[in-house]
Amino acid sequence: MNPRFCHWLIVSALLITASGAWAQQSAPPASDQKVNRSWEATAQLLKLQCSAPPAFDQKSVIVFEQQAADGDAAAQCGLGDLYSGVPQDNTQAVLCRVLGHAAPADCHGVPQDNTQAVFWYRKSAEQGDAEAQSRLGEAYRLGRGVLQDYAQAVFWTRKAAEQGDALAQANLGTAYATGQGALQDYGQAALWYRKAAEQGLAVAQYNLAGLYDEGQGVSQDYVQATFWNRKAAEQGYAKAQYNLGVSYNKGQGVPQDYAQAVFWTRKAAEQGDAPAQANLGMEYGAGLGVPRDFAEAYFWLDVATTAGKLDASDMELAAKVRDANASMLTPADLSREQERARKWFEAHQAKPK
Repeated sequence: MNPRFCHWLIVSALLITASGAWAQQSAPPASDQKVNRSWEATAQLLKLQCSAPPAFDQKSVIVFEQQAADGDAAAQCGLGDLYSGVPQDNTQAVLCRVLGHAAPADCHGVPQDNTQAVFWYRKSAEQGDAEAQSRLGEAYRLGRGVLQDYAQAVFWTRKAAEQGDALAQANLGTAYATGQGALQDYGQAALWYRKAAEQGLAVAQYNLAGLYDEGQGVSQDYVQATFWNRKAAEQGYAKAQYNLGVSYNKGQGVPQDYAQAVFWTRKAAEQGDAPAQANLGMEYGAGLGVPRDFAEAYFWLDVATTAGKLDASDMELAAKVRDANASMLTPADLSREQERARKWFEAHQAKPK
């Protein structure tokens, strides 16, 4: 558990206990074009907290407001998280019990207020809190609680990045790669991606691999691209897993190995990555790295095309190959695989388009 969170959890417990506010404690190949960079650090950013747990209870808000009003930067950043609606995680159960609730479901979050979140992030950021600076930069980039301003996004993101915040470093790398808020400079993108990648941030490892794959800001080097994709893939990053599968399929940066291609492609496919699902279906249909299996090929291609997440050209190709595999199945087998695909979506809470 984050030590800063532990500190404020104890403070919350003591203050609430002293005021008599708590009772008794109780005990989640359609195309060989590798996926490139994006602002996906955002998604990971929102899974973290500052010093505070996310959106728990009015009592916890009072505690943090008291500390934030006294100028404590960590509490200000935490209060910003409470108002911004940072996704809840298993630390909610801990605080709920401290607050005397029987179950996390009994905790009611504060109303989301992005303007208030920005207010408190700014207070903390101006005191030099790197996490708050990173969040404030993200708020400016998205126009969340403040007018969208890429220059301000880069300003605050850079401050956090220079303090070593890995997510801010990744976002600064993407600003340079995309030219949003900064002059496009792949060399600078590579520099900041590397800093975050060396701290173990999967999205930065994946993005750095993309630069090596394309020779942007660095010399093209498939071995290095594979090295960094593997780092991210081993952390469960689906797009890196897909890219690693493509590398093994094509023999780029690693010896060609269809079995390994299937291994990594399957990992990405099972996480819902549509290009990986299409590639896995094609591998089954061709018998590359796995025994040829028209039913399995149809299933994965049906999942990939029904999700509607492929681009137009890949969708057209995947649909054609899916239908070709369907023609090899008996009506009973085809019906079974269609039902299986339907259940897959149901289990993964997918919404076919």
